[in-house]
Amino acid sequence: MTSSTIISGPGSVTAVPRLPAGFTDRFTSSLVDTGRVRLHVVTGGTGPALLLLAGWPQTWYAWRHVMPALAEHFTVIAAEPRGVGLSEKPDDGYDTGTLARDMVELMATLGHDRFTMVGHDIGMWTAYALAADHPNALQRIIVAEAAIPGLTPSAPIFSNGLVNSKLWHFGFNRLPALNELLVRGHEYEFFSEQFRTKSASPDALPEHAIREYVDAITRDSAGLHTSFEFYRALETTMEQNKERQLSPITIPVLAIGGAKGLGEGVGTTMRLAGTEVTTVIIENAGHYPAEENPKAMIEAVLNFRSKDLPC
Repeated sequence: MTSSTIISGPGSVTAVPRLPAGFTDRFTSSLVDTGRVRLHVVTGGTGPALLLLAGWPQTWYAWRHVMPALAEHFTVIAAEPRGVGLSEKPDDGYDTGTLARDMVELMATLGHDRFTMVGHDIGMWTAYALAADHPNALQRIIVAEAAIPGLTPSAPIFSNGLVNSKLWHFGFNRLPALNELLVRGHEYEFFSEQFRTKSASPDALPEHAIREYVDAITRDSAGLHTSFEFYRALETTMEQNKERQLSPITIPVLAIGGAKGLGEGVGTTMRLAGTEVTTVIIENAGHYPAEENPKAMIEAVLNFRSKDLPC
């Protein structure tokens, strides 16, 4: 196949629910062969390159509300990493060193050797790894709503109920097999609970979005397995992060926290990793600011990148 092939069907821009008006006129879905892995991207817009990488258990669809406005200023590339959505699902390579390399090779294949990246949740893990491992690839990074394994201090085993409700999945997702056995056939119950307990209110994410994320996992027989692989690779990722922390990143960093999510904690984490960190708190949002308050998310990104935008 060619390096980039336009695709359609479930999971692509042609067959997901309730996109903003005119979305499919501006954005296309493609499978990009980097030479190492085939990755699904949704691209559109003109201007400097902006890579969007969502977190667990989401797909490119997490960015749907912010992409049209950002595409007025950027060439927007919303990517699905290996193991997610329509991207290839290899057996290994889910540590952040490999995931970061995937993104660099993806962007180079698309003609972008230097770019800005927005990473949410485990996409933030990859953004940090990319900034540390490939310092010449990024102009700046924007990260949202995550702690970084190996940098952020671990919560105690006997945490209070609120902390436990937010973090219990880290241990569960790392299990070698029992998690798949328990969740398979109950994917909706498991994943919908994640969304409803981590957003600002239980109905902050609409049912059609939750269904789309669950469908993205269940439509491929390997999807559930690979959704846990990011967590099973945490031991490797944490060792990598200990090495990365020895050389702090120096590019500008914007740390975004939901007011009802991690809040200032995102900035606190990134100050352990970088030397130039700005924090923005998104009001009326929990763990999913790009969906819960897209207007504020757009403003944060544009304000942070304003000095790089064409006049």
